[in-house]
Amino acid sequence: MIGPPIVVVMGVAGCGKSSVGRGLAQALGCVFIEGDQHHPPANIAKMSSGIPLTDADREGWLAVLAGFIAEADRDGRELVVACSALKRRYRDQLRGTSLRVVFLHLRGDKALIASRMGARTAHFMPTALIDSQFADLEPPGPDEAALTYEITLTADAIVADARLRLAAMFETGGGAAGEET
Repeated sequence: MIGPPIVVVMGVAGCGKSSVGRGLAQALGCVFIEGDQHHPPANIAKMSSGIPLTDADREGWLAVLAGFIAEADRDGRELVVACSALKRRYRDQLRGTSLRVVFLHLRGDKALIASRMGARTAHFMPTALIDSQFADLEPPGPDEAALTYEITLTADAIVADARLRLAAMFETGGGAAGEET
């Protein structure tokens, strides 16, 4: 791959996107964008009430995040974005025409996710939406540039390994699509 990576840390709510994303951005020395901060108030109100978002609800939000990604791609900058990116069509929208976007998929079982979400105090996403998140999840396919990590690993371990794998992908042009740890 050419140029520095643009990484979208993805997965269901409570999987650790923000922690891993912040850590990875710090390790790479680049900007981190917390996707949840760009939801319109109507989306936040809906989720806070335990109502899952529809594709139409997510459309404008994804367009905003895709704009940040396209700008980083045009400018040749690294970027890390935390975004659920649950469906293939969402990832396609986020990726746009960039060849530098890699999805870092954080995968975990429903019980572990529920316990993590139950322990959170400063987030609008209630545990009632776990089932809808898992129902919408379409893991990255083998044709997508993606790294998959089990959330039983620490955020630091994921960041350290992802940093090495991204360096290998972008320095040698080798592919890591579909690889799992």
